[in-house]
Amino acid sequence: MTTEEYTFEITPKKSLLAFNFKEIWQYRDLLLLFVRRDFIAMYKQTILGPLWFFIQPIISSFVFYIIFNRVANIPTDGMPPYLFYLAGLTAWNYFSTCLNSTSNIFVTNASMFGKVYFPRLITPLAVVISNLIKFTMQFFVFMLFYLYFLYQGADISVTIYAFLFPVLLILLAGLGLGLGLIISALTTKYRDLTFLVGFGVQLFMYATPVIYPLSEIPEQYQKYVMLNPMTGVVETFRLAFLGAGNMNWTALWYSITVMCVLLFFGIIIFNRTEKNFMDTV
Repeated sequence: MTTEEYTFEITPKKSLLAFNFKEIWQYRDLLLLFVRRDFIAMYKQTILGPLWFFIQPIISSFVFYIIFNRVANIPTDGMPPYLFYLAGLTAWNYFSTCLNSTSNIFVTNASMFGKVYFPRLITPLAVVISNLIKFTMQFFVFMLFYLYFLYQGADISVTIYAFLFPVLLILLAGLGLGLGLIISALTTKYRDLTFLVGFGVQLFMYATPVIYPLSEIPEQYQKYVMLNPMTGVVETFRLAFLGAGNMNWTALWYSITVMCVLLFFGIIIFNRTEKNFMDTV
């Protein structure tokens, strides 16, 4: 009897800290297929298709402009109000879509997870990458309006902090992914979280300086807003491309720290849950 030789052996993870990123790289083709699937499936049966990527921030910024600037008279630190809201929404939308999409990974992919083996972490990573395509389109819209306001003589300018743009992208993706992984593990047992996530993200946006500048918050309450890791990211994003405000390195480093902590514990909890989630989903 000849001994069969196997090229790949599937074994259970012996440790929660067993982060096999090499295995994810081996399945990179599957990752790209998931990215393509997520991007196409999102608007496959719609009339306007990817145009919704452009329409959503344009209309949302216009609504914010009417309600919060014209009606509520909330100042925007001398920046063009519409561009102020569009900048905040461009950054916020990437974070929120990453969080919303990864928060129910186990529930939405239960049937596939139960039939075939592949590194489960590929699924949320594919969501983050596919949403990056959406972010690129919305950032393009932001730059078009930026050039228009610049042509009109608005007092805006790209600052040296624009070189932090890749760091800000990693922060937006990492915060959304880390928090989403933790919530996705919890939703396998507590389905109520599925309904609370969308509502909670909306409330979280109002706790982030997306529709108001941080300078408008009374000084005694600013420390509470700064506890939000998204505050430093959004404020730096505006400073980088609109040139208003001052650089707060403490807030940015705080955001980086929180992102690292969320990703670390998110992957640990995700690895633990994938071992037995089929018994509860």
